[in-house]
This record gives sequence, C-alpha cells and structure tokens, in this order.
Amino acid sequence: MRRAHFVLAVAVLSTLLATATRWAGAQTETVLYSFTGGTDGGSPDAGLVLDTVGNLYGTTPDGGFFKDGCGSNGCGTVFKVTPSGSETVLYAFTGENGNGKFPLPRLVQDADGNLYGTTAGGGDFKSGTVFELAASGTETVLYSFKGAKADGAVPGGGLVRDTQGNFYGTTVGGGSHYKGTVFKLTPAGAETVLYNFQGRPDGSAPGNTLVRAAGNLYGTASDGGSGAGCASPGCGVVFEITPYGTDRALHVFTGAADGARPAGGLVRDALGNFYGTAAWGGTMNSSCPQGCGTVFELSPNAGDTWSFTVLHSFTGEGDGYHPVARLVGDAHSNLYGITSGDTCSVRACSGTVFEIAPDGTETVLHNFTGGVDGQYPFGDLALDKKGNLYGTTQRGGTFNNGTVFKVTP
Repeated sequence: MRRAHFVLAVAVLSTLLATATRWAGAQTETVLYSFTGGTDGGSPDAGLVLDTVGNLYGTTPDGGFFKDGCGSNGCGTVFKVTPSGSETVLYAFTGENGNGKFPLPRLVQDADGNLYGTTAGGGDFKSGTVFELAASGTETVLYSFKGAKADGAVPGGGLVRDTQGNFYGTTVGGGSHYKGTVFKLTPAGAETVLYNFQGRPDGSAPGNTLVRAAGNLYGTASDGGSGAGCASPGCGVVFEITPYGTDRALHVFTGAADGARPAGGLVRDALGNFYGTAAWGGTMNSSCPQGCGTVFELSPNAGDTWSFTVLHSFTGEGDGYHPVARLVGDAHSNLYGITSGDTCSVRACSGTVFEIAPDGTETVLHNFTGGVDGQYPFGDLALDKKGNLYGTTQRGGTFNNGTVFKVTP
C-alpha cells in the first residue's frame, strides 16, 4: 500500500477521558463509485473536496495512464464523482516531460473551480510536483521539486492557501538534513523552504496538511522528536512554525498512552484548540502490539503553553485501530474520522468511520467488511451541511480497487 510509506515529554493525560464505544444504529453507508483500476483510476488514498452542488473531487495514485514511466499500476488521476455516482477523470498523469505522477494528498479548490495538489513523484527532477488543474481541464506544473537539500522532495501533504494566493505545504524528504521541509510557493512559482527538519528533536517526515493560524503554521511530523518510547527515528511531534522560520514542538509523542506516529495532521476549532490522531501508541494488546492509536486535543494556555489530552484510546476490539487521517469537526464540537484497520470475526474486515463526542465517547458509524462496501480507508473525510460524510477506501468495492463512499446520519 502506497500510504504505508507515509504512515510508517509527556505533558500527557492530566485527565484520561472515558474510552466507551457505542455503535450507531441509524447510519447507512453507500458506495457512490467503485474504481476498476483502469483508466478511471484506482486505490484512492486521499480525502475528497466537496463543492457547493455536491460534486466530489479527489485523486488516485494508480490507474489512468499506462505507459513507460508509470509502471504496471498507472500514474494516477484527478477525478470527479457526482452526487448520483457518475465518475469522470478530469486528468490522467503521465510522468513524462516534467509531468507529475502518483498524486496522494487531498486537493484544494478555489472559487473559480480550479484544483491544486501535489504529486509524490514525477516532475523535472523525479521528486514530485505542485500542480494546478484549471476548471477547463488544463494541467500546469507550478513547481518541480529538485529532491535535494535546497527545496525538499516528495510532497506528502496537501496544500493550504493564503489570501494572497501563496501555497504552503510539506515534503517528507529532502531539505538540509534530508528529514523533510515546510515550504512556501508563490503564485509566480517561486519556492522557499521555511523550515528544514532535523529528525531529533524537532521531527521528521512531515507528510501532512498544515493549518495556518495567526501567521503561524501548525502540523505533525510522523517520525522524529525526542520521545524515548519508539525506536529510531522517534515517535513524532506536533509542531509550530513562525513566519520567521522558527520551530518549536508543542507536543513530543512518547509511544505510550499519548500515542505515536501522528500521521493525520491537525484540525483547529474556533477557540484555538487543535485536534489530531496518532496512528500507534495508546492501548497496547494482541490486536495492536505497538498500540492501536489515539485521538488527542492540544489546548492553548496562558503564557503560551499547551495542554495535551487524550480524548479516545482505540482498543482494536470493535472501535478500530490505526487512525491515519485528519479529523473533521461539526458545529456541535463532534469530531469525525477513520481508522484504517479493525478487528472482527471476518479477517477481511478493515476500517471504521467513527465519531468522537465532546465528552470523549466514541461511536462507530460504519465498520467496513472488506467487500463491496470498501476496505482500508486512508483519506480525510468530507462533511456536508446535512451531516453526511464522504470518503475513499484504498481497496474493496466491486473490483477491489477502492471506492468513494457516503455515510448518512
């Protein structure tokens, strides 16, 4: 699975909230589209973008174009799925002549319908690209990463855009220490590295979408940090980057009750609290020898300090394990996310859609069976005004090449 590449102190737990789990009886999962793995794409890893009329936009790292440079699985696509489940390939990557390949992260859409994203491979230097896909269908490579110390390599996270049209993102590799970077890209295509990760103590492999707040950038690095509970290269960190390029760790994961490998990035509420997931750590048992993962909250305090709280610790026994995507929140302070794997009586079972209430109670909204309903959800969920959730699975569906799904309240 491609996503595994990206997926692969304690100010912890002044209060550990209850880890009760309940099942929702009224939720319904519908597969809107099943990928064939051919020209329509395959194995979607990323989350979806929802437009004002209910169309969904996403990427697949497989399928699309099958010629030299793409390998046997194809170079990947950008696709659109209508509310009725009709799929259209908006663009198929070629990996040739400076074109990118293997788009992994979630897209960004502007007011004019243009889409922006990154590819993990391809480009002039074979180290990934930032691209624009115009509403007309024309693709433009805005920047090709050199894969060196100067600018980073393999952009693993999605993009965030400011009001001046600048993009901010992360690379999993490259940079001064080859541990990844945070970068800025101007509308004219000029790239600047804002921060070079060192591994220890500041983190490495920051392959997640950033959050911009008060001029600072916030995110997670799935490896590195000074936590002693994980073998090299560390358990990961939550970081802050100032406009001046100064970095500090808001939390360093230990691999114990607080979690490890924060692979899903952050979401911020109106009060300035951050919420995220750690793929490992937390409850350790036979289902999850390295921990089943956690949902956590980081809250700002007076004096510019932060408090860390675990909201839910997964057990792998019905509630899921290994949450690897970014959360999404509603107006009632409920959080929604996915786990990529789940323990059940049928070995094919894999993955859940879950809700975390403000009091920490987890509700399983859907347990994937590994059949036509999908298997291995990795991408961020999208939430509409009616409370419907939309996402992708990497496997399962009619052709076992992944799905676009909807979970209704």
